[in-house]
Amino acid sequence: MSTKTTAKKSGGRGSKHRIPAIRLADPFYEREVERYESPLPSREYILQLLTEAGHPVEVEAFIEQLHITEAERDLFERRLGAMQRDAQLVINRKGLLLLPDKLDLIKGRVEGHPDGFGFVVPDEGGDDLYLSAKEMHRVLHGDRVLVRVAGFDRRGRREAKIVKVLEHVNRFIVGRYYREGGVGFLIAENRRINQDILVPTEHAGAAQSGQVVMVEILTQPGAHNEAVGRVTEVLGSYTDPGMEIEIALRKHDLPHVFPPDVENQAERLPAKVLKKDLDGREDIRRLPLVTIDGETARDFDDAVYCEPVGRGGFRLVVAIADVSHYVQPGDALDREGYTRGNSVYFPRRVIPMLPEALSNGLCSLNPEVDRLAMVCDMQIGPGGAIRDYRFYPGVIHSHARLTYNQVWDWLSGAAKPEKKQAALMPHLQALEMLFRTLLKARAKRGAIDFGSTETQILFDDQGKIAEIVPVIRNDAHRIIEECMLAANVCASDFLHTHKQPALYRVHEGPTVERLTALREFLAEFGLDLGGGDKPHAREYAALLDRIKDRPDHGLLQTVMLRSLKQAIYSPDNKGHFGLAYEAYTHFTSPIRRYPDLLVHRGIKAVLDGEKLPAKGLADIGLHCSMTERRADDATRDVDAWLKTYFMRDRIGEEYDGTVSAVTSFGIFVALDDIFIEGLVHVSELGQDYFHYDQARHWMLGERTGKRYRLGDRVRIKVIRADIETSKIDFSLIEQVEALEASATPKKKGGRKK
Repeated sequence: MSTKTTAKKSGGRGSKHRIPAIRLADPFYEREVERYESPLPSREYILQLLTEAGHPVEVEAFIEQLHITEAERDLFERRLGAMQRDAQLVINRKGLLLLPDKLDLIKGRVEGHPDGFGFVVPDEGGDDLYLSAKEMHRVLHGDRVLVRVAGFDRRGRREAKIVKVLEHVNRFIVGRYYREGGVGFLIAENRRINQDILVPTEHAGAAQSGQVVMVEILTQPGAHNEAVGRVTEVLGSYTDPGMEIEIALRKHDLPHVFPPDVENQAERLPAKVLKKDLDGREDIRRLPLVTIDGETARDFDDAVYCEPVGRGGFRLVVAIADVSHYVQPGDALDREGYTRGNSVYFPRRVIPMLPEALSNGLCSLNPEVDRLAMVCDMQIGPGGAIRDYRFYPGVIHSHARLTYNQVWDWLSGAAKPEKKQAALMPHLQALEMLFRTLLKARAKRGAIDFGSTETQILFDDQGKIAEIVPVIRNDAHRIIEECMLAANVCASDFLHTHKQPALYRVHEGPTVERLTALREFLAEFGLDLGGGDKPHAREYAALLDRIKDRPDHGLLQTVMLRSLKQAIYSPDNKGHFGLAYEAYTHFTSPIRRYPDLLVHRGIKAVLDGEKLPAKGLADIGLHCSMTERRADDATRDVDAWLKTYFMRDRIGEEYDGTVSAVTSFGIFVALDDIFIEGLVHVSELGQDYFHYDQARHWMLGERTGKRYRLGDRVRIKVIRADIETSKIDFSLIEQVEALEASATPKKKGGRKK
């Protein structure tokens, strides 16, 4: 290759720099000039040259080939290191540059197992690869690695060997600190991190053995060394009030302290709506909008109003807090809102997406104060179809803060509103009439309604759990739910019609594999989903309606639900299968969900005749889907810990329950009345060899033919409640009621049931 050089101005500073011709051949040279004062060879060009070489290239020779100067060398080596972290190339122990594709290497994320082994989840999809305990000694759960397939394990799974650790992602780990025999170590709260973290005495600080601490990793694990860390924070005793939340926050890396610049920006905001904020807004303060939420709610995103119009039609006004007026793209509040993704709701504590000055104050649609809102004003026909709608920025004045129970008591006649609130009744009655109309449209559309029981943990004055009760959803809950669905559908239609890039709430139908498994399972009960290769939500809804009175309804509904994918945020509108909408997005909760804030910005852009860029939306969607799952995992951990703590005083007690899950190691049982789940280990099922049938969701005894299936009724005794692992163990007393299938395979030595 030519080594001719030429004079070229470098990135914007006007200084002259002799650029070798080989580097001028870089197709992305101009981009590098714009980005850097001293432009380096682009990643794409580096890969192109290595591909053209056709063999491993020495680093030193490559540096010489590209005429990298001493002043550029450090930056260039950093670029090579970054490319190695991203698995674009490999630098081996001999200092050779290699292309991963030529080595048949696989890039992925490590997923640890509590028993010490692990898996690599490939970035490009496909089956996970098994990592032995020896290989896992080099990494921690979540780390990114480059691996090669080294063969198959005894179970026929592909087994991987780690070629390179691309990235150690765990910087801080929360867990229990212990000191035994003069040696300090941390046992991570996240059981997927199976390795102990050594904590030398000089790095233990004031931590006492048995306390919950936060440790910073100083030395990452390797083939021949343990991870080493130092205590950065002592949280306290494992049983201190609120400790379960403190652990969950750190275990799941949930941001819970607002940075100073975020707090400063929030403090600079006005305490109330200013007169200048009303410019360009429709004034609907006289419209008797109200908020309807739970008793403990403090952030009010939405206010509603309804009135009958025409012959059986309705006008529905849904006003949503205009967070986008105060949170601008790229400012401190926006950056933090993106990082958090959503608010997280724990028992007795909320981790808000935005500071309370906004979430509970300036943006919250509190009663009897002026608030800025984005309004969806809808005209709905007598059949429940949305005939017309329009969006506009408005100013509202909520006329009352009502609760679900309060509204339903008034509408059902169980109670009467006070004189001050009596004037609201015609509008609330109109809301109920609209709700009945929308329900019919929902049924006609074929939306799926999976019934589930949510629970609420109640605490006494000492902060201890008093009881666990079901959350009773009355029709006031459903009234608001249908109003929000209508506004969300209008938002998605508005953005789609105007070709405004946005994040949709996407829920795809079942995969071919899941659908096949579901059909085979239903066939055992003489049931057919229908719908051919691509069933519609209405087929699911119709089947759920047919089986609602069957004793095995819970079993069938659970299996049907598990056949569906998880909803995500995506710029690609693929519809919402469960709700039976061709397009759906989230518009109604910008105080607590970042995607809703982006939808508001998109709507405003259309109203202003502008168009927002689509660039980066896919990554934002992935991030917000992740933060949503992160919040779910954290709240699930806290609920599990609290329920385990609650059961410590109930060892030896007996309860009736339903088999809620079946695994290869036993059955999980959800208890009646107290709504707690625990494990009956396979060793507790009886003196037999039990075999797990994943497709049929049962455990079958080889000798006795005894079967335990999802949905069976059993009686158990509580034998263990371990708060360190948040695990509750039961022993089986008897099977109260077994669900029968139309066909059960015969087992040699057993009997048909």
